[in-house]
Amino acid sequence: MKTFIKSAVASALVVSFAGLPVIAEANVPLKHDSEYVIDGKIYGMPKAKIYRDDYNGPAVVGDYVTMVPHLAELDYKGNKEHEVRMDVFSQKVEVAPGVSYNAWTFGGSVPGPVLHVREGDRVVFKMKNRSTEEVVITKPFKGASPYFDQIAANQLQKHQPVVAPMPHSMDFHSGTVAADDKWATIAPGETIEFEWIANYAGTYMYHCGTSSVLMHTAMGQYGAVVVSPKEGYPTDKEVDQEYVIVQSEMYLEQMGDEYIYDHSAALARDPSHVVFNGHVSALSENPLKSNAGDRVRIHFLNAGPSGTSSFHVIGAIFDKVWAEGDPRNTWYGMQTVLLGASSSATVEFIVPEEGVYKLVDHEFADAERGAAGALYAGPRKK
Repeated sequence: MKTFIKSAVASALVVSFAGLPVIAEANVPLKHDSEYVIDGKIYGMPKAKIYRDDYNGPAVVGDYVTMVPHLAELDYKGNKEHEVRMDVFSQKVEVAPGVSYNAWTFGGSVPGPVLHVREGDRVVFKMKNRSTEEVVITKPFKGASPYFDQIAANQLQKHQPVVAPMPHSMDFHSGTVAADDKWATIAPGETIEFEWIANYAGTYMYHCGTSSVLMHTAMGQYGAVVVSPKEGYPTDKEVDQEYVIVQSEMYLEQMGDEYIYDHSAALARDPSHVVFNGHVSALSENPLKSNAGDRVRIHFLNAGPSGTSSFHVIGAIFDKVWAEGDPRNTWYGMQTVLLGASSSATVEFIVPEEGVYKLVDHEFADAERGAAGALYAGPRKK
């Protein structure tokens, strides 16, 4: 049974379980007259705003926005409204030794920043199309996201600002909104502002939705939103380390001393590189860290744009797997997790011994193209 509620606060919901009505508390504040609640989830966001302004501040804003593989800790209780900015612009980035290209980015990195929120949180999002600007991201900004400190500490991609005027948009898979409104394309110099509610727990892809979506995604416009369950995962108190890995394909061809996007290769699903966290060495030069006996949690997203992933940790078995990161979708004792493009899983495993644990796409053609990394485990803590 669905119960429609429209008020300042939806204090209770009538739901059905085994044919019997059950009262479930749902402390969900509504903000706009257009909003309503179905089964504890808020819908009906106001229309997006598109405008021009002279903003030239930090390109990424948000207290819970980080660079992969980092995940910000949710240090608050209940639900929160987040003000998040991810401006779009170009950067020349390295994806393999000696291989760089002029990427289209959210916030300057490939993949884009990781946003961490809780199920039920509200996100107020802004994005300016700054593709006509040279945006520097390797210097700290007062009041900006922790993302910038992490970029400065890990310069594997060797970011350099590039001007590449182009229309862009933002498509959050974690948002339940009208796509023709919120995911609208904006021209250089324009800003789009909209809201969405994290109605469902899980790990979700975001990407540019402007045509060709294949091209915009392959050029670097993708990233992850981790929506932690409102009541958490059952193992939260046992987890020692928590990381985010985003797998993706790149389709590059060499033209003289430069590398450029190859749309024919993308259509043929013939990638030049398949990478974890944007670089063939992202998780080998900067491996994940743990200790023997640790429970490690990884939020793994296959951003595609077109290929599948068979994620595997050599020497470990996934003790628990939550498909799409939803705690209702639980699998146990898995050796490999198969994920289609834009699919995700939250996986956990016990690190059995001190040593090196290789992370691979077990579709080994992709591993040889770069989808490999490592977790270094130290001795067990006593």
